Amino acid sequence: MFQSGKTKPGCRHAVKLAQSLLNTLFMPHPTNGNISFWYADIGGLPAYRPPLPGNRDADVCIVGGGYTGLWTAYYLKRAQPDLRVTILEKEFCGFGASGRNGGWLSGGFGWSRDKYLANSSRAAVIAMETAMHGTVDEVLAVAKRENIDADIVRADTLRVATNAAQWVRVQANYRDARAWEVPEDRVSLIDASQARARIRVEQVMGGMVHHDTARVQPAKLVRGLADVVEHMGVSIYEKSAVIGLEKGRVQTAHGVVRAPLIVRATEGFTAGLPGLKRQWMPMNSALVITEPLPAALWDEVGWNGHELLGDAAHTYGYAQRTREGRIAMGGRGVPYRFGSATDVNGVTQEASIEGLQAMLLRWFPQTRGVKLEHAWCGVLGVPRDWCTTVGLDRASGMAWAGGYVGLGVSSSNLAGRTLADLLLNQDTDLTRLPWVNRSVRPWEPEPFRWLGIHGMYQLYHWADKREFGGLSRTSRMATMANKIIGR
Repeated sequence: MFQSGKTKPGCRHAVKLAQSLLNTLFMPHPTNGNISFWYADIGGLPAYRPPLPGNRDADVCIVGGGYTGLWTAYYLKRAQPDLRVTILEKEFCGFGASGRNGGWLSGGFGWSRDKYLANSSRAAVIAMETAMHGTVDEVLAVAKRENIDADIVRADTLRVATNAAQWVRVQANYRDARAWEVPEDRVSLIDASQARARIRVEQVMGGMVHHDTARVQPAKLVRGLADVVEHMGVSIYEKSAVIGLEKGRVQTAHGVVRAPLIVRATEGFTAGLPGLKRQWMPMNSALVITEPLPAALWDEVGWNGHELLGDAAHTYGYAQRTREGRIAMGGRGVPYRFGSATDVNGVTQEASIEGLQAMLLRWFPQTRGVKLEHAWCGVLGVPRDWCTTVGLDRASGMAWAGGYVGLGVSSSNLAGRTLADLLLNQDTDLTRLPWVNRSVRPWEPEPFRWLGIHGMYQLYHWADKREFGGLSRTSRMATMANKIIGR
């Protein structure tokens, strides 16, 4: 029989090793890749639309069939139904981050207000943040109008602190939001008991709530939107990778699209286009999803409001409670592949799966033994100053949007509306927002890019370890990482 009392350190280590071995031997390994779980949830990967059938003319050619390209096409056709709009997609619509993300329709503003302020005004930055928040209502309105079923649920976003240093940051972020005139009905601060009343995250000390956000099923949203714009008369050609991009001309292996206006809507895959290797860095993000949790376990966890859940760690985690009662847990994992390489069909590294499972158990120890059914990853676009941008160079006819740094579900909608106004030469409140036509320098060449990003995340890991160990303020290692990388 086991004796009661404290376990010796060596014994504890042996127990952990044994538990790890048992999990490896007897816990079914999750499906890895196959784009994402969200497609398995809707019956599997879609059939491809036909590729470009030879040379074509268009008024607007959009490169990329994700949220950005589809929203742009939608608002262009809404404003001018006779406009000839063509979308070229390398794989299928929703192959990239639009079909792999964590389902956060947050309307959040996760970039530096001060960086936008440097070339704008305080009022304009506040207007941009207000417009970002408004994307939640807009997406929900379009989904209702166009009968897009995307498992959308109105829910708050809760960013929790699980140690003293995180709690200091959360409170500082709240004060900063209020100083930038984010109203109280949009953001609030809650203490530990209030946070536990919503979701019983282990060791929670409090949190910041962003109100009136929403949870979505990403693949349902992007597939529904693609069907809608196709019905509106947009020509969508899949399996049509772009191999050349110049003024008035988009080259594929199947032919050329000639258009006076071209939109680059490739976000995390932008580095794969000719001449854009250093434009935006493709940052990896990985997710795992559990089997459906039994009702008794949900009673222990809470989470009845379906809040979008994130933490205040430097390495950052995010999660949602899905329609059928699973937990989808995401984080950066292995942050960047050398040379701006991207994954193969969503297959992620074992280290990412292990790290996300550890995060799940740290937040919810009661999920120990719960099976992970799927793991996958994707890339998101990161500009050199970590701030998103949208724009149009009228001389070349080239437009772009992206570099959302992980906030693309909502930001892409505002980008689509803004691009439509720019392309149609409209002077509107949207075209005057401070993210329009920002100039950002490119990333450094390799190996400096790889070294910088991996160095930053190593410092973040060390900083988190120190803070979980009892440091009551933000670790200087994290401050150093931010300065090195310009975040």
